[in-house]
Amino acid sequence: MTAPNERKYDAVAGADPESHRKGKRIVHMTTVHHPYDPRIYHKECMSLADAGFDVTLIAQTAEKDTETTQAKPIRHIPLKTYPSRLKRMLFGTREAYKKAKAIRADVYHFHDPELLPVAWMLKKRNNTVIYDIHEDYITSILQKDYLPGPFKKMIAAAYKYMEKFFARRLQLCLAEKYYKDIYPDGVLILNYPTVNENFMKHDREGSPQEDKLLYTGNVSHVRGALFHAKIPLIDEQTDVHFVGKCPSDLAKEMEEVAGLEKDRLHIEGIDEFIEKEVIEKRYLERNWLAGIALFPPTEHYMKKELTKFFEYMNAGLPVICSDFPVWKNFIEMYECGIAVDPNNDEEIKKAIQYLRSHPDSAKQMGENGKKAVQEQLNWKTQEEKLVHWYDELLKLNEKRMGQIM
Repeated sequence: MTAPNERKYDAVAGADPESHRKGKRIVHMTTVHHPYDPRIYHKECMSLADAGFDVTLIAQTAEKDTETTQAKPIRHIPLKTYPSRLKRMLFGTREAYKKAKAIRADVYHFHDPELLPVAWMLKKRNNTVIYDIHEDYITSILQKDYLPGPFKKMIAAAYKYMEKFFARRLQLCLAEKYYKDIYPDGVLILNYPTVNENFMKHDREGSPQEDKLLYTGNVSHVRGALFHAKIPLIDEQTDVHFVGKCPSDLAKEMEEVAGLEKDRLHIEGIDEFIEKEVIEKRYLERNWLAGIALFPPTEHYMKKELTKFFEYMNAGLPVICSDFPVWKNFIEMYECGIAVDPNNDEEIKKAIQYLRSHPDSAKQMGENGKKAVQEQLNWKTQEEKLVHWYDELLKLNEKRMGQIM
C-alpha cells in the first residue's frame, strides 16, 4: 500500500487533462517575495500556465521589468509597496485579500505566513487554499539576532499556535525535505532547478579556468556574506563575484572585511533584485573555478539541501560549501565538490588550490553535478507532481460541489 504522502497524483480519470484544466482559475499570492521569484513565478506559475490553467499572480510591483518577464503568460496584479514591514502586514495583506477575493479562484496558493488569516477568509467549500512553506519559520524566528531571547521564544510560540490554527483548513506545500518532520501531512514540491538548455550545451573547456568564485542569490549574514568576503585574504589569487540582492550597508561591511583586497570583491545587485535570466547569463560568461556556499552554522541551514547547490550543479560548476553533515553527505553522494569547515581558513584555501591545480578533477565534479540535475534533481520531476496534485485537488472541489447540489 502506498503511503499517503508518497502517493502518485493521477490526473482525473476519463478526462483529457488539458480540457479539465481550461478555465480553472489559479491565484498565487505573495506580499513578501519579488514578483519574479524563481520558485513562485518561473517554476510554479509557469508550470501551471503551461499545463493549461488560468494563472494570476498577486504580488508587489517589480522594481523594473525586462522584455523576458513582460513576455511571460502570467497575469500579474500588482500590490502597493510599503516602506515598512508593519505597514505591509497591515495594509498589504488587506489589499491582497480584496484582489484575491474578486477573482473567485478555484485554487489560492499563497507563500507568506502573514497571509495565513487572509487564506482562512478565502477558503470556501468549493475551493482549495494551499500554503507554500519556503522556510522553517519557527527556527528562523529563534535565530534573529535583533530580538531579545525571551521575546523570540514568545513570538515563535505565538507563530506556531497561529500556524497550527489556520493551517487546519489548508493544504501544505513543502519546499524542503526536512519540513516533513514539522508538517507530516504536507506534500513535497522540492525547489529543484529548471534544466537550462544553454547550460547543457555549455562546454567549460572552451575557455581557460579562471581564479574566480561565484555566489548567486540574495546576500546576507546568515548566507555567509562575511565568510565569502574574506576569501581574497585567504587566497591572494582569487576574486569573488556575487550576483544577487545585497543591502548597501552589508556591502560596505564586506569590503571592510576584505580590507586592502576589497577590489577583488565584485557585487552585482546592491539594493537591487537580480532576475533569474541575468543570473543564468552570468553562469555562462566565465569559466568559474567553483560556486560557493560557505555559510555559518545555523539550525535552519544545517538541515536543508541548499537550492544553491542544484543551481551550481545545473551550470556544471563544482561546489565549495560548509561541511555540515547534511551538506557534506550530499556533496559526497554526487561527487560534485568539496565541503570544508567555514571557520577554517586553511581548509578553504586548500579547497581553492586543489580545484585550481586539478582542472580535470574540477571539471569532473562539475559534470557529475550537471548529470545529477539532468537525471534526478530537476524541476520537471516536481512540475509533474505539482500539476497532478492540482488535478486531484480540483477533482475534490468538484466532488464537494456535487454533494452540495
